[in-house]
Amino acid sequence: MANLGEQLLNALTLAGLLFLVSAGLSLVFGILRVVNFAHGVFYMLGAYLGYTTVVLTGWFWPALVIVPPVVGVLGALLESSTLRFIYRRPPIYQLLLTFGLALILEEAVRILYGPTAKGIDPPAYLQGAFALGNLLYPRYRLFVIGLGLVVAMAVWLFLRKTRAGLVIRAVAQNSEMADCLGANVARVRTLVFGAACALAGLGGVAAAPMTTAYLGMGIGVIVDAFVVVVIGGLGSIGGSIAGSLIVGAAQTWGAFYLPETAMVIMYAVMGAILIFRPWGLFGEEE
Repeated sequence: MANLGEQLLNALTLAGLLFLVSAGLSLVFGILRVVNFAHGVFYMLGAYLGYTTVVLTGWFWPALVIVPPVVGVLGALLESSTLRFIYRRPPIYQLLLTFGLALILEEAVRILYGPTAKGIDPPAYLQGAFALGNLLYPRYRLFVIGLGLVVAMAVWLFLRKTRAGLVIRAVAQNSEMADCLGANVARVRTLVFGAACALAGLGGVAAAPMTTAYLGMGIGVIVDAFVVVVIGGLGSIGGSIAGSLIVGAAQTWGAFYLPETAMVIMYAVMGAILIFRPWGLFGEEE
């Protein structure tokens, strides 16, 4: 029973991190109709900038507060200086551009930080284990679960209960009509892209104490994030939540019970869902 509880918490921890990355990926596709291959690099950038902030300040919390907006501003600048000019071009232009941006940013990180992984220690009171009945579970992983839950609720409430969220949903549904009604579509797209990058940066900071910051960490997470978005449905935040939970459970329990086929299980689950709903669990048929 203790093993079952531990694997459940491991699945929730992984789901929390995957949501922080996949929610931004889903938002960018839903609003901008761009499959952003550079999204994983912003996750990696968040981890490295988190390391830098911890080194400079000696605290973990400033990294969690400062780094996401910094990554978001960088993302917004890149969107307004590159992607904005090719929205009307065929999708292959967007794929090549975002892939090129990913290579450039990763090379810049390699030059600045070198090839060695950079570790971050969590705050002292989040180190050690917390007793949950007979189960001792790392406190920091419980914090990551709570962070993912809080961010998921905040994003959902923002999109559903605020005027800004209403404008964003209007642009996602019909950008031409939203433009005619007075919405600044270009500004909305830039802000959404920046917010998506900030979520990825937050995920990177949160992941760094568990995985360290290392080159290539963005590639691994972007593959899982794409699976999450495909399962949940492109452009759906609810789908990102459901997809993160499914992928987190498939990877965690697969690695524990059938370690040789853990990755196969994740893709098998995705394939089974797509057979019955090709547009994903919460997506809409187009």
